[in-house]
Amino acid sequence: MKACLRRNYGPPETFQVIEIPKPKPKPNEVLVKVMASTINRTDNGVSTGKPYAIRAFSGLFSPKIQVTGTDFAGIVEEVGAEVRDFHVGDRVWGFEDNGAGTHAEYLAYPVSKAILKMPDEMDFATMVACAEGAHYAINFIKKVDLKPEMKVLVIGGTGAIGSAAIQILKAMEVRVTAVCFEEDVEKVNQLGPDRVIGLEKEDFTQDSAAYDFVFDSVGKSRFSICKPVLKENGVYISSELGPNWENLGLALKGMFSKGKRVIFPLPLDILDSLKTMQKLVEEGKFKPLIDDHRYTLDNVLEGFAYVASGKKKGNVILDLS
Repeated sequence: MKACLRRNYGPPETFQVIEIPKPKPKPNEVLVKVMASTINRTDNGVSTGKPYAIRAFSGLFSPKIQVTGTDFAGIVEEVGAEVRDFHVGDRVWGFEDNGAGTHAEYLAYPVSKAILKMPDEMDFATMVACAEGAHYAINFIKKVDLKPEMKVLVIGGTGAIGSAAIQILKAMEVRVTAVCFEEDVEKVNQLGPDRVIGLEKEDFTQDSAAYDFVFDSVGKSRFSICKPVLKENGVYISSELGPNWENLGLALKGMFSKGKRVIFPLPLDILDSLKTMQKLVEEGKFKPLIDDHRYTLDNVLEGFAYVASGKKKGNVILDLS
């Protein structure tokens, strides 16, 4: 089978698209014919080993899983001897943020990890785009006590995380202001926020509104910059560690102080995130933002470079159908 592989951490130009043996599922695994995956920020982190903290999970000196990719949607082709809840022909999707080897034509995946049967009416590309970014959005949102009509500022409305956060928050009846580049204002408006701020025309740090929660979904801002627009007991959460990993220290400090603070949650419960997203999709409350750029295994390295450029809008699909 064809797969995107790297034996060591490094930039996309060191990856190879080569033929490797088709995997054989272990007793607790299913063999999935992968129909779609995404190329995402987590893939870049797991593949390059940066920030270095990620290596504690993906492999200290070299990747534990050499095939790239973290999410998938596809068709079960074979089941292991101990598998009871999945059958040949099932349409499934899943995600593993430490690397799962999904950028390949076939994947052997443990049923003990995050995997679900897909809704019958959902296509593979749309379903897989509900995994990575939405997982982080859900886990960050779960760390604060949000109630209807609270005010939330989402920085990075066109990212996979930010675009998911906007829709998840609106499903919770929260009042959402999204921040994005001016050229993307209309695209973000279609996600349903109450207000959109175009960066080039308006400085969100000078906003007269006060927010209960600031969610920096792209990790490009800082607590010190966002602090003026937070309410007295408001919370700032970033998708990144921040300069010199400052968000970890600020989160620790916030555990022992009152007032405006930083939370840095660890997004652990992937299966619960997938269940949440599948429910929202089935209720018609979520539709993932998908980038116009799509790739195949033949040009997957171009896809990695595109994602690393920071220019993507939502989720970048890798089509393996």
